[in-house]
Amino acid sequence: MALSRWNIMIMALCTGLIVANIYYSQPLLVLMSDEFGVSESNAGQVTFFTQVGYALGLLFCVPLGDKLERKWQIVVMTLAAVVALVAAAESVNITMLKITGLLIGFTSVVPQLILPLAAGLSDPASRGKVIGTIMSGLLVGILLSRTLSGVVGHHFGWRAMFWIAAGISALLAVIMIVSFPSSKPNFKGSYGDLMKSLLTLIKEQPVLREASAINACCFGMFGMFWTTVVFLLSDAPFKYTSEQIGLMGLAAAAGALGAPLVGRIADKKNPRIAVGYGIIFLFLGYFLFYIFKANIIGIIIGIIAIDLGLQGIHVSNQTRIYTLLPDARNRLNTVFMTTSFIGTSLGSGIGLWVWSFAQWNGVCVAGTALITIALIIYLGTYKKTKGAVTA
Repeated sequence: MALSRWNIMIMALCTGLIVANIYYSQPLLVLMSDEFGVSESNAGQVTFFTQVGYALGLLFCVPLGDKLERKWQIVVMTLAAVVALVAAAESVNITMLKITGLLIGFTSVVPQLILPLAAGLSDPASRGKVIGTIMSGLLVGILLSRTLSGVVGHHFGWRAMFWIAAGISALLAVIMIVSFPSSKPNFKGSYGDLMKSLLTLIKEQPVLREASAINACCFGMFGMFWTTVVFLLSDAPFKYTSEQIGLMGLAAAAGALGAPLVGRIADKKNPRIAVGYGIIFLFLGYFLFYIFKANIIGIIIGIIAIDLGLQGIHVSNQTRIYTLLPDARNRLNTVFMTTSFIGTSLGSGIGLWVWSFAQWNGVCVAGTALITIALIIYLGTYKKTKGAVTA
C-alpha cells in the first residue's frame, strides 16, 4: 500500500505527540524539586532515566518491527505509554517518578516504529521528503512539548501535564487503529536471531557506524543543553517561571519546519553534505550560548541554530541508513536511534554533573567538546564515503 498525503500527515502528528512524552518533564524539574524537597540535580535525574528508558525501548522493541506487523505493535506500545503516564501523574516520591520516567521512555519509542513503516511504503524517489515531513512532526513535538508542559505546570501543577499526556496518547491509539496502513514483516527468524543480527549490521555497515556515532555526539549536545538550560533560566538574571522557560521551545520549533527541505536536499544530492553544514550550525549555537549567557535574545538565536543543525544532521543521516538494506530498516533504525539516545542520556547526565560544579560555562565547554568529536568523526570518515551516493 502506497502512502497518501493524509497518511503522511497523520503519521507526522502521531510521531510528534508521542515523542513529546519523553520531554514534558524538562520544564517541570524545578516544580518537582520543590514538591519532593530534593535538589534540582536530583530532580533532573527524571529526565536522565526517561532518556535511558527510551534507549532501552529502541534496543529491545524497535527491532521487532522487522518481525511483527508494525501497525499493531505501534498501537500496543502507545497504550502501554498511557499506563506509564498515569503512573507518573500518581507518583508519591522522586524515586517513583524516576521509575515511571524510565517506563515512559521505554514505551514512547513509537516514532521510531512509524519512521521505518513510512520509509518502507514510500516511493524511493521521495523517501527523503517523506522522512523529512514526519521528522518535522517529531521535532515540533519535541520542542513544543516543553512549551506546553511549562504552561500547564505553571497554571495547574506538574502532575496535570502527565494526565493530559495520557489522554492524548489514548486518543492517538484510536486514530492509529483507524488510519495507519498495515505492513508485512520480512524477518522469519527468532527474536534471538533478530537481536544477533544487530551486531552483524554494525560490523558490516560502515555508513551506519559513522552516522550513529555522529548522531550520538550531537544528541548528547542537545540533551545537555535542554536539561541544564532550565536551571540557567530559573536563576538570576532571568528568574523565569516554568511557563516562561517552556516558551523557549517556540524558538526551536521555528527551525523544525525546515526538516522537509533537508529531506528534499537528501533526495537530490549526497545527504552527507547536510551533515557537515549541520555541525557548523551546532558550533555557532554553543558559541552564542557562551557569549550571550545573560542575554535572552542571544540564547534564542543559539537555540534556533542548534535546532537547524541537529535537523540537518539527523534527517540526512536517517535518509542515508534507510537506503542500505530495505528489509532491515527497523534494525538499522534500532542501531542508529539507540546510539543516538544513549548519547542523549549521557549528555544529560554529563550536563547535570558539569552544572553541579562549573555551572553554565562548564556546560558550554562540554557541549562544544561533543560537537568537536562529531566533527572529527565526520572528517575522519570523509575519504571513505565521499564517492558513495548513499553516504
